[in-house]
Amino acid sequence: MRQIKTNKVTWIDFSEPDADELLELKKKFKLHPLAIEEFTMPSARPKASLYGHCLYLTIHVPLFDKENRRTFPSELDIVMTDKYLITGHDQDIFQLRDFFQRVQRSKKAQEQYMSQSPGHLLYYIIEDLLESCFPKIDHINTNLDKIEDEIFKGNEKQMVHEISYVKRDILNFRRTLKPQKSVLESLARDSYPMIDTDLRTYYQDLVGTNIRVWSALENAKETIESLEGTNDALLSNKLNTTMKVLTIFSAVMLPMTVISSVLSMSMHIPLSQSPHAFWIYSAGMLVISVITIIIFKVKKWI
Repeated sequence: MRQIKTNKVTWIDFSEPDADELLELKKKFKLHPLAIEEFTMPSARPKASLYGHCLYLTIHVPLFDKENRRTFPSELDIVMTDKYLITGHDQDIFQLRDFFQRVQRSKKAQEQYMSQSPGHLLYYIIEDLLESCFPKIDHINTNLDKIEDEIFKGNEKQMVHEISYVKRDILNFRRTLKPQKSVLESLARDSYPMIDTDLRTYYQDLVGTNIRVWSALENAKETIESLEGTNDALLSNKLNTTMKVLTIFSAVMLPMTVISSVLSMSMHIPLSQSPHAFWIYSAGMLVISVITIIIFKVKKWI
């Protein structure tokens, strides 16, 4: 447990809170049992609930796993009273950690973020978490640019897996972000005792930031789907070209194969006694192959 305390607000942050810490929270702040229960159980979707004198929030923060190259949601539980803001999480959320350390080390930051009310501090925390999404989207867009370059360099086959990774990344990002819009709208619209009326405009601004992040994700989604379609079309065209060449080669070789099979039969073959028989038959097969190619040309099959 770590905390930052000012005259107006006390921010307490828990990382992987255990049963003893939660029991201490319940006794010290007289938190509602349902709020404590929410801390102990993972939540599948974001929510905002009023439990007695405290506001409980669950939001999900998109984090990136570099080893597996995927985005996954990390749950952040928040309890807010009239003077306290309590945050709890089972995983290290680097955005929250950096923000906490920045406020802890700087008196100026404490005056900026913690000199009014817990509602103001909550606004700044959520704003920082939302703004941290844009560098992730920039990283996705960089990958999209690389994929586009590789596709038109002729590396369509290698890009199949890259496209799949980026599509999964965007899908998980969207799945994490979309449900939180209703929570932000609830904070901006509904009346909560611990959130001042003048803060509604601030939280409405968070709704706008969430929409901007979502729009950027929509653009990335449309781009990767277009790139996937282009990549599939180029792969299909290459496959068709390959099959066409193999088919033409087989068709040209077919007469030669038939003639060779006939000549290999154990029966009397014309010119078999001639010393030039091999060259005569080879020339005949070559002429037939050339005629076959000419016919294909005339028919515009090649």
